[in-house]
Amino acid sequence: MTNARQIPSPKTYGPLGSLPLIDKEKMMQSFMKLADEYGPIFQFQFPSRVSTIVSNHALVSEVSDESRFDKTVGPALQNVKAFGGDGLFTSETSEPNWKKAHNILLPSFSQQAMKGYHDKMADIAVQLVQKWSRLNDYESIQVTDDMTRLTLDTIGLCGFNYRFNSFYREELHPFVQNMVRGLDEAMNQLQRVGLQDKLMLRKKRQFQQDIQGMFTLVDQLIQDRKEQGDQGEDDLLSHMLKGRDPETGEKLSDENIRFQIITFLIAGHETTSGLLSFALHYLMKNPDVLEKAYAEVDEVLGDSGVPSYKQTKQLKYVRMILNEALRLWPTAPAFGLHAKEDTVIGGDIPIEKGQTVMVLLPQLHRDPTVWGEDVEAFKPERFEDMKSIPQHAFKPFGNGQRACIGQQFAMHEATLVLGMLLQNFKFIDHDNYQLDVKETLTLKPEGLTMRVQPRRSQMAFQMTAPKQESDQKESKKEATVPKHGTPLLLLYGSNLGTAKGVARELAEIGEAKGFSTHIDSLDEYAGLMPLEGAVIIVSASYNGNPPDNAHEFVAWLDSAGDNELQGVCYTVFGCGDRNWANTYQSIPKLIDEQMTNKGAISIATRGEGDASDDFEGQYEAWEEDLWNKLAETFDLDFKGGTGQTANALTVEFVDGVTSTPLAKDHKAFTARVSQNKELQGGTSERSTRHLDIKLPAGVSYKEGDHLGIIPQNNQELVDRVLRRFSLDGNRFMVLSGSGGKTAHLPLDHPVSISDLMTHYVELQEPATRAQIRELAANTTCPPHKVELEDLLQDEVYKTEILAKRTTMLQLLEKYMACELPFDRFVALLPPLKARYYSISSSPSAQEGMPSITVSIVRGPSWSGDGEYKGVASNYLASLEPGDEVACFISTPQSNFQVPEYSETPVILIGPGTGVAPYRGFLQARKALEESGHKLGEAHLYFGCRHPEQDYLYQNELESYQEEGLVNLHTAFSRLAGEEKTYVQDLLREDRKHVIELLDSGARLYVCGDGSQMAPAVEEVLMESYETIHSATREEAADWLDGLQQKGIYAKDVWAE
Repeated sequence: MTNARQIPSPKTYGPLGSLPLIDKEKMMQSFMKLADEYGPIFQFQFPSRVSTIVSNHALVSEVSDESRFDKTVGPALQNVKAFGGDGLFTSETSEPNWKKAHNILLPSFSQQAMKGYHDKMADIAVQLVQKWSRLNDYESIQVTDDMTRLTLDTIGLCGFNYRFNSFYREELHPFVQNMVRGLDEAMNQLQRVGLQDKLMLRKKRQFQQDIQGMFTLVDQLIQDRKEQGDQGEDDLLSHMLKGRDPETGEKLSDENIRFQIITFLIAGHETTSGLLSFALHYLMKNPDVLEKAYAEVDEVLGDSGVPSYKQTKQLKYVRMILNEALRLWPTAPAFGLHAKEDTVIGGDIPIEKGQTVMVLLPQLHRDPTVWGEDVEAFKPERFEDMKSIPQHAFKPFGNGQRACIGQQFAMHEATLVLGMLLQNFKFIDHDNYQLDVKETLTLKPEGLTMRVQPRRSQMAFQMTAPKQESDQKESKKEATVPKHGTPLLLLYGSNLGTAKGVARELAEIGEAKGFSTHIDSLDEYAGLMPLEGAVIIVSASYNGNPPDNAHEFVAWLDSAGDNELQGVCYTVFGCGDRNWANTYQSIPKLIDEQMTNKGAISIATRGEGDASDDFEGQYEAWEEDLWNKLAETFDLDFKGGTGQTANALTVEFVDGVTSTPLAKDHKAFTARVSQNKELQGGTSERSTRHLDIKLPAGVSYKEGDHLGIIPQNNQELVDRVLRRFSLDGNRFMVLSGSGGKTAHLPLDHPVSISDLMTHYVELQEPATRAQIRELAANTTCPPHKVELEDLLQDEVYKTEILAKRTTMLQLLEKYMACELPFDRFVALLPPLKARYYSISSSPSAQEGMPSITVSIVRGPSWSGDGEYKGVASNYLASLEPGDEVACFISTPQSNFQVPEYSETPVILIGPGTGVAPYRGFLQARKALEESGHKLGEAHLYFGCRHPEQDYLYQNELESYQEEGLVNLHTAFSRLAGEEKTYVQDLLREDRKHVIELLDSGARLYVCGDGSQMAPAVEEVLMESYETIHSATREEAADWLDGLQQKGIYAKDVWAE
């Protein structure tokens, strides 16, 4: 064109182009400075290519037009292809595997799928909160490291049912180390000219080793899942292995599955960890925002425990905070596009076919024409009304059909985690951190540390599983009303399951409101619209097209005559995502308009649910209006129900047998008890059992491992349930249900009532507020109803329920006027959990037969109601030689293993049953000595009450001392006439030698009580270091922390 505008470009330096202008460690930030200097579009000359960089809203709006531009895999992503292959992130749109994988994997990221992932996300978030809650006030947090651990574990568990267990490792998981180095190298290759790159032989070898490390882990994930067979999993890996492209019928190859897994492991955690880190930084720098966030979290969550899915969706200000953090520092800071044909942008800037354009997101998000002049200010209120933000002005997840498929996953996870951190902690910017943005393929705040303090005297939860949703308080399931039988047809158009899930929920509520409901796909009713009752249509759009099961319906609707639908009463609810702005709600709008045009009567305004906004809130507002309009239209009265709730779980009594899914979840096996003996002395009133467990062939263990036990509730407890509900424990029933709340139950299989109560549910957990609300709702005696409702008050709940560990069963036994149905009782109970015990033997002495040392928990109930018996310990105590037990071997990621070199000195600290793993360590030392190995110095600090009562393994330990295998130090706290002595007191006496040993490379181990003993031991160790080395407290703390970071100090501790 004759008046084409010349695109400005920075100075060049011969064959290096403009590369000398770039800080190789901060490429994107260098581009931002150049954009400030040269304007919203400039060309940058790399040594071998030219890149056009755009960064204002007007130009980005044009290049985001998918009819003119498509994603290009730029040089950085080309380098990532070495390990990302043709995964979704690194493939061109034209590559066949991109569309195939996109079609297959879309259901894994639907709104419905997020509900299924929520509890697993919460599982990992609980681990983070637990870690932070155990820190001392002076201990600082490496924020980006912890966020990386969190997000990697979350995508691993949700996507592939794999636990990286990052919070149980001293170092980041090897996969993360491989990935970080791989991404660094992929970016660094961009900075090198040809010869320089060829000379980087060591870097290239490391790059290949890191790639192979990633491949090895992922190939093992695939192989393990294939060997297990189909266990009914509904995750990413399951969809990859079993899914077929609905368009071609093809499956993904094993090689492509490998690339997809790596893609999701990288993209699924790297960007979200950066987002959370930036958000925490900005919250600490903006106390007014932080206070508003606390206020919202306190209002929505309070101290009710782990947030439910619905509560998480209600954290609107928290989500605004995350969006504002993404505005300032989008963790994926750029994306590349290429022109499909010759075109012009900005009115006079020609772009040739194939020419690449890079969108610089941090600069786009600072365009003052959109965001105002205060673009550097952190103002979450910018996102109060997402509709007010112009299309293409905010693009942290990319563009159009190539936008990040997992953005809902990322935002839900980040909202849940940030909400839980705000719920539980005060954030402290102890170092007055100044933002330093680190760049790899993504952005993160470099060196961000913080400290935290608890916001409550008691955490919002203890070591519990994510709390179940309260059907009474939060579910939309209504009280049943008399059946009036008005027909209600629910039709859905759904590829991903969200629309179908909404239709199912509406059908269930409709039944409870007395309608005669039927649910089906739209295609099944093409040309068959009923004239009686009402039709509710719930549909999504798929790239502007009807979902697969709505094509025929939409085609029929288009061809129907003008009055063909006269007399049909209908309404429409649309499921969509405003990030796909060009096609947002296109099919629901089309159906609504066509239905009206063809003579149908709209009885309620069309609803819209936006998955990138408050979908649940939008749906609930529309739904409330829907039932009111239906009542008006058909002259119905939904009041005066029976008070019974519609249930997500139903039971049918039958005959048959059952099996438990808990063992499958942990890949448990059946072992046999070989020995079960008492370790306490005859005068002791307590009990500690030693069990030898014979493993099946092919199963092995090592010193420091845990034996996971699948416990059983005792018969006395089960009998109490049977008496309360007047049930025969030998009677069988079949449970049916859906959703994550019932995943732990034996659905659709016969199970006896006794087996159900024995093997599947926890009966001794303190009653939750949700349980108490439902008990109150089902209590017919008014005074008792008031008493139950009073228990929901914060202080009363803490003192009467939590402090006394009062269970739902105890409340049912106390309030006999409560008529809670048995199916609701089962649905409200949490799933039975596995218990872990440190193995107290070595395979060198007991190959294939690990020992465990079990303290039997038994004593007066804190509620004053009889005797309390710990579930797992009393179950194990009851086993006899020959009895079978379901168990599994677990290796804790805490470096709690015998040192690699036998000459390494060891300091072993473990009072009570904390001595268990050291028995295995000493057996291993004996075997090493017998095989000719030289042993380093060993010291065991053991404590108990009295040598004649609870000196566990006394003869063995003293024998090992006589043989020179260990120096034994004993502390007794209940010797008559003597002052109480604990292991920390012995350490204080030996501090000079202990510090000398640690200075010379000794390994330090602590096992046992983590609430009092372990902190007391660490306090003595720091005091000793201060004294011996004339160090400050801060230096001593850094020293101890350094021992842990280096793997010199390992802990295996638990809460008493």
